[in-house]
Amino acid sequence: MTPSRSLFIFLVTGEPSGDALGARLIAALRRRTGGHLRIAGIGGERMWEEGLESLVPLEDLAVAGVAEVLPRAPLILRRVREAIEAIRSLGPDAVVTIDSSGFSWRIAHGLRRRGETLPLIHYVAPMVWAWRTGRARRMARWYDHLMTLLPFEPPYFERVGLACSYVGHPVLETGADRGDGVRFRSTHGLDDDGVLIAVLPGSRQSEVRRLLPIFGAALERLDRLIGPFRVVVPTVATVAGAVAGEAASWPGTPIIVQRPEEKYDAFAASRVALAASGSVALELALARLPMVVGYRLHPLTEAFLDRVLKVRQVNLINLLLDKPLVAELLGPSCTPERLARAVAELAADEAVRTAHREGYDQAMRRLETGDISPSLRAADQILEIVAARQRGGSAVTPS
Repeated sequence: MTPSRSLFIFLVTGEPSGDALGARLIAALRRRTGGHLRIAGIGGERMWEEGLESLVPLEDLAVAGVAEVLPRAPLILRRVREAIEAIRSLGPDAVVTIDSSGFSWRIAHGLRRRGETLPLIHYVAPMVWAWRTGRARRMARWYDHLMTLLPFEPPYFERVGLACSYVGHPVLETGADRGDGVRFRSTHGLDDDGVLIAVLPGSRQSEVRRLLPIFGAALERLDRLIGPFRVVVPTVATVAGAVAGEAASWPGTPIIVQRPEEKYDAFAASRVALAASGSVALELALARLPMVVGYRLHPLTEAFLDRVLKVRQVNLINLLLDKPLVAELLGPSCTPERLARAVAELAADEAVRTAHREGYDQAMRRLETGDISPSLRAADQILEIVAARQRGGSAVTPS
């Protein structure tokens, strides 16, 4: 579909994973519109590279957890007000918010309270199947449409009246399965048969501050369990300085990489991964790299989640397979000792690693969406909503 005039979309994300998602969406929209496209909003480096006119630095917003957000609440609320005023002033054809519900939803709510009726679309469903199911009903009061990444998510929102579509997970577009391990080892002077461990401590400032010391201590113990190994730490620009500074004292002479191509080459060269819980698990699964997952939040946030979580596992691979294939060490269970033991056991047992790869393949098949990529499906959905509105389609009533 190519509109007769330039399409104007206001995009909002508050964290690096949303920045990557937004960059692919911008590229897909440009392809579908033949370049007749203007994009403004809030995003990071990857969205800027695709032509986003960005209002604020992404680093202001990329925090996770109740206790972690509180110290930055005044700044975040100021950014919300700025975004609302910018949208009202600029008059885009639609607003698309990407993940970051604590930030995005305040913008959506503020727009509806001010009487705005332009299409509001959210990309990436909140995990209502895990906790706080009432969020689905709140979304339905503000948003016209929700685009989900996982196939089992739409019914949770459709039952409360929110139009919803499964567009597919963009991990399938990353190229994580096309890394060149031989090239990575050659580039970095690594032995062909040496043990390489990929360590992924997250992409938010708050999570890397909390996980880096734990992962580093786990590697110290791992050194005594399995002998010599090397470490590669894929990271992103927003936290690269903190990661490099902390990892400098780790065993395994860590190699720090930032570019996606280097990351996927590192995955192909590694024997196992130690990763923060999150969407990176799907990248690792697509790369068929056996993983152990760990995560810590502020103790107050963990205590809150322990009371409200409806599921005992949050790793997306385990959820897609409905079984605990990937070791998840979360909250108080995420200790250096337990992480080191889990990684050592996985690194030592080829049969277990093979079982992981077979399970990952099965999980990835459940995400397949046919010949059209997830980003193009998302772009098509946005264009359809905008076109329907221009024809006089319905809107969410401001409340």
